[in-house]
Amino acid sequence: MKATISRKGYFSAAHRLYNRHWNYQKNIEIFGKCAYLNYHGHNYEYIASVTGEVDKETGFVLSLHKLRDLLREEIEKLFDHKNINLDLKEFSSVNPTAENIVIFMWNKINKRISSNFDLKITLYETGNNFVEYDGK
Repeated sequence: MKATISRKGYFSAAHRLYNRHWNYQKNIEIFGKCAYLNYHGHNYEYIASVTGEVDKETGFVLSLHKLRDLLREEIEKLFDHKNINLDLKEFSSVNPTAENIVIFMWNKINKRISSNFDLKITLYETGNNFVEYDGK
């Protein structure tokens, strides 16, 4: 029997969306105020969902305590109160769009859980704007 467990997490971070191969005007045309030179921030919210078989001995798909600790270590400590463009080397040449951030998050978490699990991450950049990624 399969089930899905989910854990919500939060971090606050700044970023700037831009393509370094374009001039400033084209970046503003494409990314709007998100391309302003002095960056801007978000209070991100995310949901990590793990689907797998329910263990007959524990009744768990995965311990929520283990998932909580993993998310704190791999996501929140890395992103919280950081400038994604400047503080995370992984984004030094990758535009930190919500899409690129959620794919990065998925890769970090997926490496740390069993291949028997399916993982989906939903990242809310604002209350109205969010992106989901499940590795496909």
